[in-house]
Amino acid sequence: MLRQVHVAGERLFVDYAGVTMPVVDVSTGEERATQVFVGALGASHLLYVEATWTQALPDWIGAHVRMLAYVGGVPALLVPDNLKSAVGQPCYYEPTVHATYQDLATHYGTAVLPARAYHPRDKAKVETAVQIVEREILAPLRHTVFHSLAALNQALAAGRERVNDRPFQKLAGSRRSVFEATERAALRPLPPAPYELAEWKTAKVNIDYHISVDGHLYSVPYRLVGTTVTVRLTSAMLEVLHQGTRVAVHVRNTSKGRCTTEPTHRPHSHQRHLEWTPSRLVAWGASLGPSTGRVVEDILARYPHPEQGYRACLGLLSLSRRFTRARLEAACTRALRAGTAGYRSVKSILATGLDQLPPDPLAPPALHLPVTHEHVRGAAYYRDAAPTSAGGESALSLFAETPYAD
Repeated sequence: MLRQVHVAGERLFVDYAGVTMPVVDVSTGEERATQVFVGALGASHLLYVEATWTQALPDWIGAHVRMLAYVGGVPALLVPDNLKSAVGQPCYYEPTVHATYQDLATHYGTAVLPARAYHPRDKAKVETAVQIVEREILAPLRHTVFHSLAALNQALAAGRERVNDRPFQKLAGSRRSVFEATERAALRPLPPAPYELAEWKTAKVNIDYHISVDGHLYSVPYRLVGTTVTVRLTSAMLEVLHQGTRVAVHVRNTSKGRCTTEPTHRPHSHQRHLEWTPSRLVAWGASLGPSTGRVVEDILARYPHPEQGYRACLGLLSLSRRFTRARLEAACTRALRAGTAGYRSVKSILATGLDQLPPDPLAPPALHLPVTHEHVRGAAYYRDAAPTSAGGESALSLFAETPYAD
């Protein structure tokens, strides 16, 4: 069998051991199994080992972050087994790497090369490392009771250092000395900040140019309405990517039913609408004339909330672009006299040209009727015609003087 030779700094093999380590709850006595994560550099055989609660994605990613910090650099390739946290869709020729795991690799400037299924030689290095960990680190601890994950990892770290510093049986030096002499310098430098666990989702952009993530709405550029975007979530931030390009970044918000909107994501027409305020609209109307200012005030006062009248006021603004200032002011004056101050009324007056006519030219003359007339009976008629009682008194007066019966 051809012996494998690994180039310094090229590959770091990772896997979970087949043996678990128990942690006992000190208050309840309940025993919980932990998973043992193992890593091994290809050229120097330097080992890394730690216990995690599960093999799930958060523990898998966290173990990688701490492992890379321990070795102090980044290899060219990460070589995992085909576990679910590493590989989204196993394939002999082109396996699909889990999005978060790929994101970690991108952050550290490395690549992921999953071991081929049913090819043990692809991961022989880590399988040998797992055997060493189980035999020389875990076995001596089998009778030790640990009451916390931190205590267990402290014991595993001591065993790891012992194995890394122990001289090889057939080779010169130790794992540590070979690493320091040949492999440390071959590793790529770590990024300025460690990787932060990210969750990946997809979302469709609604017609209001927002996406819904965990019940909260976040804006994206309005041109993406109707498209599907990729969302990267961390504990503090949310990034939106479209076809691999980042198009939006927001501070993560867990308030359900609320929205976070970046003003530049809005269409220009929406941006202009938000620039208007009641005071600005009134000032604009008054600048055209006192009647125009009063119409704006009447429109805004007509609605429970000022923003409900914005559209009508902006309609007046559009009329000011089509008609002269004098005509708009005259139309507003006529609308105020008629008690119909509003966009529709002002528009109708301008369209029919009524603003160019003298004030109330068709108003009928006042009708003055004489106070006395043969057909006007007057109050005396009703007073004299009031019915009387048998004693000659007015029935109305008798009714007024009769006390109410209990």
